[in-house]
Amino acid sequence: MGKAVGSAPARNRLRRRLRAAVQAHAAELRAGHDHLLGAGPSAAGLAYAEVEALVGRLLASVVTDR
Repeated sequence: MGKAVGSAPARNRLRRRLRAAVQAHAAELRAGHDHLLGAGPSAAGLAYAEVEALVGRLLASVVTDR
């Protein structure tokens, strides 16, 4: 997450929100795999509920039962 996302406090706030959202969906992640999330400048203004919903949709579209 680069400086384009915003100031240091804004980037840290977004990191914490992303981390919490991923932890909320930890059961959907497959063990033994790496997952990388990035965020653009528009993500800095999102509330936690929006971040959590987006992470849930993203994981649902990427993680499959193989």
